[in-house]
Amino acid sequence: MCAKPVFDRPIAHRGLHDRGRGIIENTASAFAAAIEKGYAIECDVQLSRDGIPMIFHDDDLDRLTGVEGPVNARTMAELASYKLLDSAAGDTPQRFTEFLAQIGGRALLQIELKQQPNQAATEVLAQTVMDALKGYRGPVTIESFDPKLLIEVRKRGATMPLGIVTYGYDEPDWDNHLSDSTKFVLRHLLHYPMSRFDFISCREVSLDLPAVRLFRSLGVPVTAWTIKTPAAAMAVIGRADQIVFEGFEPPSA
Repeated sequence: MCAKPVFDRPIAHRGLHDRGRGIIENTASAFAAAIEKGYAIECDVQLSRDGIPMIFHDDDLDRLTGVEGPVNARTMAELASYKLLDSAAGDTPQRFTEFLAQIGGRALLQIELKQQPNQAATEVLAQTVMDALKGYRGPVTIESFDPKLLIEVRKRGATMPLGIVTYGYDEPDWDNHLSDSTKFVLRHLLHYPMSRFDFISCREVSLDLPAVRLFRSLGVPVTAWTIKTPAAAMAVIGRADQIVFEGFEPPSA
């Protein structure tokens, strides 16, 4: 196992974003706001067509940019030219290296590597992210829904804590592309002998999954996503070690 993570403050989901104020998720503005308030930061990393890791959540561009098509069909230069809708600062998608330069060790990072369409892309994402992190000085964790990404970054020398993102695999709109057997393995964290995760990031409504409860009882930290109200934050006390939040501002410590 890698080092045990210390989640000592709430984690701003995709940065401290507020579309109503022109601060869009996963942007330099959202990350700056999170740092100013003293929060840790969660972010998402996708690959461009030319194999550059970019900060972006969705597989497709339309919701955030108004441009149609998948992220991985566009080059880094194209992606970096798209203004994010409603951004007061004119933010565009950042390269992962730009994001790291902006943060500069000032906040704990919970970096989610997005699932890739094939093994080759999985390996490229793992390699490029690990290359970018070689010179970074600051607290970092890496997580993914895909156990293969944890395996690949560990192969490339990862020493930071690695986490599995999980839920009940009971949402047809999210997981109907998965076989029942795959969902069973993921729901019950049966990949642990291969993925050897150091922490779990679990959907708040799935915190009572037997495997999540078991690993937490064995000392594996659990973060709960996505907490959207103070009442929801109160509801996970005793079942999670930290919250990944959006839509309100919890105490920062």
